[in-house]
Amino acid sequence: MSPEVIALAVLVVVFLIATVRGVNMGALALVAAFVVGLAVFGVDSKEVLKGFPAELFVILVGVTYLFALAKNNGTVDWIVHGAVRAVRGRVALIPWAMFAVCAAVTAIGAVSPAAVAIVAPVAAGFALRYRIHPVLMGMMVVQGATAGSFSPIGIFGSITNGVVDANDLPGSPLFLFGSTFVACAVIAVVAFAAFGGRELIARGADADALATLGATAESAAHAATSAARPTTEPHSAAEVQRLGEEPSDDGHDDVTRLDAQRIGTLAGLVALIVGALGFDLDVGFTALAIAVVLTLAFPESAKDAVEKISWSTVLLIAGIVTYVALLQKEGVVDWLGDGVAKVGSPLVAALLICLIGAVVSAFASTTGIIGALIPLAVPFLLTDQVSAVGLIAALAISSSVVDCSPFSTNGALVVANTEPDLRDMVFRRLMQWGMSIVVLGPLLAWAVLVVPTA
Repeated sequence: MSPEVIALAVLVVVFLIATVRGVNMGALALVAAFVVGLAVFGVDSKEVLKGFPAELFVILVGVTYLFALAKNNGTVDWIVHGAVRAVRGRVALIPWAMFAVCAAVTAIGAVSPAAVAIVAPVAAGFALRYRIHPVLMGMMVVQGATAGSFSPIGIFGSITNGVVDANDLPGSPLFLFGSTFVACAVIAVVAFAAFGGRELIARGADADALATLGATAESAAHAATSAARPTTEPHSAAEVQRLGEEPSDDGHDDVTRLDAQRIGTLAGLVALIVGALGFDLDVGFTALAIAVVLTLAFPESAKDAVEKISWSTVLLIAGIVTYVALLQKEGVVDWLGDGVAKVGSPLVAALLICLIGAVVSAFASTTGIIGALIPLAVPFLLTDQVSAVGLIAALAISSSVVDCSPFSTNGALVVANTEPDLRDMVFRRLMQWGMSIVVLGPLLAWAVLVVPTA
């Protein structure tokens, strides 16, 4: 068996073990990089660690640290409940408010599962109170979180654009963000129509919703999270249960009030966006600088923020990228890319790449898939047989819109926060939708973004 086949087989095993056993994929990938580097390619640990993504590490730590501070001081709660209050009793707009909130918080750097874990309990409570289909609300939360993740400063966007830049491929961060956002919005529209959206529109302004707006946001939040809290062990992994746990009381009771900390945090988020997009400042160091300033200014609300950095995601990405960098250095990526490029038709090869991304991502980490599959497609992209910009966007869509699958973290979080007597129904519906999107998502993305440019 050739070294290339062994190295790729190990990568497949890493994905399978991480999916079945719940071990962090990044930790497995780092161990695999050390073992494969030493036993298969004859390189030592120093050579392996040259592929460690230091820049991406700083980005992930910086943006998740800033987001942890925003959650601690109540800024995220202020955004969520501000969006709901803004619809002023129009029940049909509540699911879209959840979509918008999730998209906003992931667009500024929040990890997608963290955004879903925060918003899903609130969304489930509103669904119960205003008689909104729980699958509709769950789809809005998940697709909203995915829609924002590919912004130039979002986690998925940072990973994808980083791979594009590192391999000197033509790229367009705004096109990537726009195309993935539109794809998620289209799925949200279809879900809205399929799960009672027209009936919600016909109801107009709900009297109960208007009455709720007169109550304090604190009581609304408490009722929402209490109604959504699962009373039995969910089917999902322990990590999903942990992500879905109710946040502790941080002292910020009135989520409608803009105090100095929240104003400072909002200003920091705006500064991050302006600095990254307008002045081309490094996203990671800028986010880290803003987080440090907020910590110095408001130390009380910064307690435990460092512990709330998404270290599991940092480890996952660092491990996967380090392993893929080893494959690139040893020529495995070129070997595989050449094999894909030799498929009779470049369009068929492009479709296969998108389908692989969708199938694997439905059962494993989307973040890890994006970090692994795009580099593996680089040699094929360099042949100029299809548009690199179009195929990267199609691969990003294929690998991310399937997060509504109940076997993914986001989908499992939705199921875990559903009323116990509805949980089986929500699980089945999300499985049906997830498996349908696994097939239709890549086909439509390929047909719209790749075929016209071939």
